[in-house]
Amino acid sequence: MSKWQLYTTQHIKPQGWLRRQLEIQARGLSGNLDLVWRDVRDSAWIGGDAEGWERVPYWLDGFIPLAYLLEDEQLIARAKKYINAILAAQRPDGWICPCAEEDIPTYDSWAVQLIGKVLTVYYQCSGDDRIPGALYRIHKNYYDLLSSSKIQLFKWGKFRWFETFIALDMLYKMYGEEWIRKLAHILREQGADYASFTDRWCRYLNKWTFETHIVNLGMMLKYEAVSCDLLGEEYTDRAETLRVLLDKYNGTPTELFTGDECLAGLSPIHGTELCAVVEQMYSYELLYAYTGDKKWAERLEVIAFNALPATISDDMWAHQYVQLSNQIDCRRFPGKPPFTTNSAESHVFGLEPNYGCCTANFNQGWPKLALSAFMHSGDTILSALPIPSVLTDHGVRISLSTDYPFNNSFVYDITADRPFTLKVRVPSFAEGLTVDGEAVALTDMLSFDIAPGKHTVSISYEATPHMISRPYGLNTVKCGSLLFSLPIKYNTKLLEYVKKDVERKFPYCDYEHTPASDWNYGYCDSPLTLERRGVGDVPFSSEQPPLVVKTQTCHIDWGLEEGYETLCAKIPQSTAPLDAPAETELYPYGCTKLRMTELPIVK
Repeated sequence: MSKWQLYTTQHIKPQGWLRRQLEIQARGLSGNLDLVWRDVRDSAWIGGDAEGWERVPYWLDGFIPLAYLLEDEQLIARAKKYINAILAAQRPDGWICPCAEEDIPTYDSWAVQLIGKVLTVYYQCSGDDRIPGALYRIHKNYYDLLSSSKIQLFKWGKFRWFETFIALDMLYKMYGEEWIRKLAHILREQGADYASFTDRWCRYLNKWTFETHIVNLGMMLKYEAVSCDLLGEEYTDRAETLRVLLDKYNGTPTELFTGDECLAGLSPIHGTELCAVVEQMYSYELLYAYTGDKKWAERLEVIAFNALPATISDDMWAHQYVQLSNQIDCRRFPGKPPFTTNSAESHVFGLEPNYGCCTANFNQGWPKLALSAFMHSGDTILSALPIPSVLTDHGVRISLSTDYPFNNSFVYDITADRPFTLKVRVPSFAEGLTVDGEAVALTDMLSFDIAPGKHTVSISYEATPHMISRPYGLNTVKCGSLLFSLPIKYNTKLLEYVKKDVERKFPYCDYEHTPASDWNYGYCDSPLTLERRGVGDVPFSSEQPPLVVKTQTCHIDWGLEEGYETLCAKIPQSTAPLDAPAETELYPYGCTKLRMTELPIVK
């Protein structure tokens, strides 16, 4: 049984920097994709002739909670337009995907799994009473087709079988019918068993495989948590076993794994696909809710506050397909790209670099993070992710004011008509914990018995900047949940063009960034000093970061990767200093577009 239950958009609303971030998203690509991108605007899901598989469901998966979190009636109406069209096209037997009946056996049913997940999200946001029946018919039809062997899982559906459980868990609680459990077991039996091919994760291959595909792996981590109850199996924390192995051979400083597009080892000049960023975030959100184990919440924060904003432009009109820890240039490679299986444009910021899945899918990141701010169990409410939010739940209102992760002060203003227990998760990096101005012993969880009435609870703690070791003798600076990088100034070139009937036009065009400052540095053995500057209108601004770490660096002979003019070498040619130490400002990783994150310490 899940330790904590997630709230919906009916209970949680963002405020402070989090609301500003969601508003930026609504004004950017996510909020306009149905107006400017053919694969959503003209999709077969709504009767058009464009893509009719994963892209509209991917987009709706983030667009729907974004619209309801912001209570934006125009966005909500546009979401409903798509939902209405999808429901209207559902066949009497329950099949819902835009596919001719004779093509169903060869139609990858990943789309069935995904649209079920999306309709579940929509129901949680809207309460639309048409949805339970539609989901029932979708999955009963799926069960009939699979149990009769008219279809079987293959390709993406086989490797993402567990995504179906987002809808199945809700259906079983509503209907309790045995066929739902039987469908769960069929999916498990036909689905990929990731534990059986972990040997393929130990060294990367320049070869595309489902078993090493980074988005599959990001999704996979939650499979036991979402499926074990319905399958009647004991939870064993298999996610941790698999994560440790992935991290050992493919880990990054941002708690991601390299995958451009498949697992790519430990090199700081290999990338991670944006779809994997948001899917791994979602996995960790559900893992923390199910287990209550703080490790998942802490890892979630590192991904969300670093990897997510770093790979999307400040105005959220452009994104990369893959991000690199050490990223000195974002232009198309003229020859063979350094990535395992991605194209030469994968690291360029744009509308649809390399492939359009991330164009549709990246927008689930911030909205679903916002919905993980508070969780509940019985008469206990948990402040799971201390991001600025307002919770309203059956006579309880909690307003959390904070600029976390940019500072570590929190004010909970509470109005309650009933008694309840408030729990606040305290991260493992916290130092000097105080409650209402009084020092208290460090703990994993603070607990407050709240009586009816009005109350204020103030909490604060500190975090110390420090170095963490990385492979190849390199190091990264971290403070709390934030990583820090040496920022590289850059010039930008806009590219407007049409490719395969898809128009790139400002602001949804491509952007190439070329370095305009040095990047060949090493850290000196000097103190790390944190300086807070305040959070602006753009929380993760690449021009006005809300805080910096000051330290000393000096130039070194780093060199370029052999065969490339715009890619730094995996490791420096020499760590001997070329000049005297000089003070340098490090930016939060999420505030950088060109950066050096993993550097040596110069002796």
